[in-house]
Formats: sequence, structure tokens, C-alpha cells
Amino acid sequence: MPTATTPDLLQLLHSTFGFREFRASQQAVCEAATAGRDVLLVMPTGAGKSLCYQLPALARGGTALVISPLIALMDDQAQKLTSLGLQVGRIHSGLDRDSSRQVCRDYLDGKLQFLFIAPERFRVPGFGPMLAKRPPTLIAIDEAHCISQWGHDFRPDYRNLAAHLQALRPAPVIALTATATPQVQRDIVSELALHNPAQFIQGFRRTNLAVEVVEVSKPRRTEMARKLLRDGAARPAIIYAPSRKDAETIATELNQDFPTATYHAGLDSGTRERVQRTFQTGELEVVVATIAFGMGIDKADVRTVLHMAMPASVESFYQEIGRAGRDGKPSRTVLMYSFADRRMHDFFLERDYPPTDTLARIAAALRPDPVHADDLRIALKLDLDVFGPALDKLLAQGAAQIDMGNNVTRTEQTGAAWRRSYDAQVSFRRGQIDAMMRLATGAECRMAALVRHFGDVSDAQRPCGRCDFCSPEQSSAQSFRQPTTDELATMQRILRSLSGGSHSGPFSGKSTGKLHTELFPSGEVDRKELDTLLDTLARAGYLTLESASFTAEGGREIGYRRAVLTHEGNEAADGEPLANLQMRDTEDTEPRGRTRDRSKEASARKKAAADETPLTAEQKALDAALRAWRSTEAKQLGKPAFVVFGDRTLRQIVLDAPSTLQELETISGIGPAKIERWGDSLCQVVAAHV
Repeated sequence: MPTATTPDLLQLLHSTFGFREFRASQQAVCEAATAGRDVLLVMPTGAGKSLCYQLPALARGGTALVISPLIALMDDQAQKLTSLGLQVGRIHSGLDRDSSRQVCRDYLDGKLQFLFIAPERFRVPGFGPMLAKRPPTLIAIDEAHCISQWGHDFRPDYRNLAAHLQALRPAPVIALTATATPQVQRDIVSELALHNPAQFIQGFRRTNLAVEVVEVSKPRRTEMARKLLRDGAARPAIIYAPSRKDAETIATELNQDFPTATYHAGLDSGTRERVQRTFQTGELEVVVATIAFGMGIDKADVRTVLHMAMPASVESFYQEIGRAGRDGKPSRTVLMYSFADRRMHDFFLERDYPPTDTLARIAAALRPDPVHADDLRIALKLDLDVFGPALDKLLAQGAAQIDMGNNVTRTEQTGAAWRRSYDAQVSFRRGQIDAMMRLATGAECRMAALVRHFGDVSDAQRPCGRCDFCSPEQSSAQSFRQPTTDELATMQRILRSLSGGSHSGPFSGKSTGKLHTELFPSGEVDRKELDTLLDTLARAGYLTLESASFTAEGGREIGYRRAVLTHEGNEAADGEPLANLQMRDTEDTEPRGRTRDRSKEASARKKAAADETPLTAEQKALDAALRAWRSTEAKQLGKPAFVVFGDRTLRQIVLDAPSTLQELETISGIGPAKIERWGDSLCQVVAAHV
């Protein structure tokens, strides 16, 4: 087995890569892989993961097999290795057949030091046995979180890698990722069948990154992006858009101010390579990319990363903001979101995870003999947009197999087994959206929240001092102001309510919904205004806002926020003057510098406007259905109808048409108790009429 002492690795590090010393933890990882141990490496984006397989590969000699899910990532890494004078081959769908065959010949002739492939390549008949004729000396699996159904970018072909890799042993396997929670880490080790792996889980804290989150409606986001990037010091920048169409539109508008281009999977390979090259060289200052595709670009001096919509998971968000500031210099990320983003992700979840009955129809039609996927779809009379996602999910659950010719066969997986697994995965995906929404709406240090999400509890209490929560005066995406006299009085009232007359901790806290109902039963302060006041108190350290949940009927977990008084907050509840208050200006506030002494009048006008808003035919039908439902519930209680919900609350439900329990909680007059009792029924009534 090849071995290398530390001086040998240092010599290679300097002579090949031009570095005089290792970064933190790189040396230990390289030594373990060079010695032939399997390795799991979880290291933040930009911390030098690639070197941790490249250096051991050169030290061990022979050819390293690198499995990667992104063509852009393969091309970028292959180009860098080639520029160092190394022999590199690539096989992916962007290359023609003759080029791929030549790479295979070079591999068998021992001419390559690195061979990059996509996991789908193992579906090609004979490809695995071809590799086994001359086994690699090291196997690197990049973006290894893709192997786990609990990861944010699950790929069924990753799940099947272990069976193919056994034929390529005893080569050590090094699995690398930047975004693996403890659950995903365990899944990687298990599913890849790593042998007693050396595990290196590096810190997730990015000390040079200032994270901001701002609630802003979609029509205003492009203009905000323009303002954020107008200063040349904020560029180069990467902007993540939720769709190809959005990416094209945003890039076209911003290109009028600074060099901007689009980068997504719908572009031809030549255009993608040109965009990537000009971005690397600095000719292009801003790239607008789709979230789903990813960039695969290693550019050290990206100063800003903007999200034009909320990502589907914290893991995706962390990976994408990690592209900023890889050179260690101060950088900024800004997430623009609204509750409409939550509805968008709920829609995508229902689209991408079809009903179990649809999967069962396809599974029942499968046979041991192959059948082409198109023939199967036609026989079942299913639309392509229904059949495609359903078949993908069966493949992911191991209930079906497919070859490169799109021929499908059934497996020995039982219906009960894949159903349980599928239901768990759907629930998990919904939980990922919930976690991302909690991060966006949370009132705490952004970096601390990210660190805690990835399981590093020991480092989750330390504020970063850079984000919009820790340092609002340095925020670039939103403005802050001093609270008005009325707002100060309202915040004192909130603290007294939470104190409840107690002068010693601990304090159990109250749900924000209950707090609103108790303090403002007539709606003089609406729910959004209360959230802004609570956020202000949390920033100043007078209270903390915690995520909590309860189990509703049917076993469904319902999340909500709870405000808990701190020691400082308890003292302020006794009359101590409030200090260090930074009030966030929301979208519907007046310009910075003007007072808001008319906040109560504005709130009253807002409610009056809602009362006077003419209803569409669809809304009238929903209003009638809700009133009928309320009457039925009130009769069962033996109470007047307003005890269930008042007319104003009912009308707001009609206007907002909430589709989730989280959206219901934002409506004035609806707290956790009512959501627990009637939330599911209300959502069903709305869904039937919208």
C-alpha cells in the first residue's frame, strides 16, 4: 500500500499546488487518506476540501476516481488540475461519445491521474467492469450528502454507489461534503459502507461572513439587488434566483448597471463555459444562477451572495452563501423572502412528491422483465409531469430499477417498506422547509442559528457580531430607527405581560399568538407590528424568541414561536428604561427618519381597508363556506359564532387565503389554541375554494 510521510505530503503540497503549509485540519485528512483509510470529511465551502483528495491521490500514485454530481463542478476542478500539469479525464453528458471513449482508453492505459465521472455513468452497461480492469488507487465522492435521503439534494444514483464501489476496492474512499447534519453524516457512512472511516467534522462558523435576512415582496427584489450591488466593493457577486425565467429577467435588468449574465442548466455547454470563464477572469461581475442547478464555481473573491427567494432548506442556503468570501475577506449575504416563498415551496413539494397511491399504481404495474418507461406511462394513462416524479421516487426508495435505456424493472422491495420510507421522506422535506422558514423569521444571531442546525451545539451560543441581528447598524439591506413613544410604551406592556408579576426566573414564556390575543383583543396592534416589536426587544436582549411545537389531532406537529423574558427584560418590566433599541423598518413603514406616532391610526386604516375591500366571486364563495363552517362549529360548542372567529378574522382569512397552519398564525385573532382545534379544517375549507 502506498505511504507518504508528512514531509512527502508537504513537498507535494508545495511543488504541485504552490502552497507552503496546510490549512486547518487538511494535513490530518490527507495523511489518513494517503495511508489507505476511508474518510468522511465535512468541511465548510471554501475551506479546501478538494485538496484533501487531490493531494492523497498524487501521493498514492495511479488514477483517482472522482465522482461528482455537477458537470460545472467537474469541469472547473478538471481545468484547475490540468493547469497544474496533471493528466485529467472527464466523462459526462456534455461530451461527445468519441471523447468519452478516448478517456476510457487513457484510463486503461494508465495515462490519467484523475478521472471525473457522474454517478449515473455506472448505469452504462460495462462501465463498472471497465474500471475494475485497472482499479483506481483512491475514490473521492464529492457532494456526498447526495447519497442521503435526509440530505438536501438526494440523488438515487448516489444511493447505488456502494454496490459498484465494492468491485473497485481495496482503494480507500473519501466522502466529502460541506452540508451534512449529524443524521446525514451517519447515512453517508452507512450507505457507502465505509470501513472504520476517519471522520473529520470541521466547524461550520464563517467568521468573515455577514448574513442578512430581509422580508420583501417579490416585485421589489430586483431593485433591492441593484441597490445592494451598486457599490463596486459589493462585487463580484452571485445571485440565486428561484427559476430560469427569473434568472434571465434579473440578469437582463441588472446588466444595464454592471456586467451581468445568467448561468443555469438550460443553457448550452458553450455558453455556460463562457460565463464561467469570464466570471473567473473578472470580465463578468455578477452571475445570476438557478438555485436548483448550483454553480460549481470556485471563485475566491466573491464579495456578495444574494438570494432572490427563500431556499428549500438550511443546507442549501448554507452551501450557497459559502461561495462568498472564500479568500477570508469580509463578505455579505442577503436573503430576500416573504411568506409567498413558503407557499411556493409547499407547491413544489406537492408537485415533486406525488400521492402514495400514484406510486403504488406504478409499482403494481412493474414486472421482473424490463419495460420502457414511456410504454409504462402510456399503459397507465399518466401525464408525464405526474409519472416522472412518481417513478423517480420509486427509484429512490429502491422499489424499482432503471438502466441507461430507460427500461424499468421491479425489485424485491415490499410495498409496506417503501411506503413507510416515502412517507418519512415527505415529512422530512416538509420539516426542512419549516426549518428554513424558522431561520428566516428567527430573532437571533444568524450564524449561531446555522451552526446549531448542523449539530455544533458547543459553538451555537457565541454571537457573530456581523449579521443583521448582532449588528443592525451595519445592515445593508434594511434600515433601523429609534422607536416612537407609543412603541416604547407598548414594548413595556409586552414585558410586563411576560413577567406576570414574577421577579425571579426562570420564565416559561408565552406563544406570540397568545400574547397578541391577550394584549390586543381589539386589534389596535396587528400581528406583523407585534412581531416587529418582539424582534426589537430580542435584539436588545430583553427577551428571546424560541421555536416550539405541539401535537395536534392526528399526530401532526404544529410549530409556533414563544417569547421568553430574560433577566434584563424582567428588570425592564419593573420600570427600568429601555435602551439600545433598534427598530426594524418593515415594507409598509414610513421612510427612515420620520416618526410613527400615527401607528394606531395607520393600523385602523389598514383594518378598515380590509373591511371595505370588494370580494371576487371566488372570495364570496369562500366567505359563504367559512361562515357555514363557523356556524356548524359554534352549534357543536353551544356558543355564539363569534366565539369561534370574529367577522374581521373571518374576512382576513378570505382575503389572505392561507394554505398552511403557519400562514394561519399570521392572521390577527388566531393563536395556537385555535390552530390546534380548527387549523386543519380551516385549511381544507380554503383549499376547496381557492
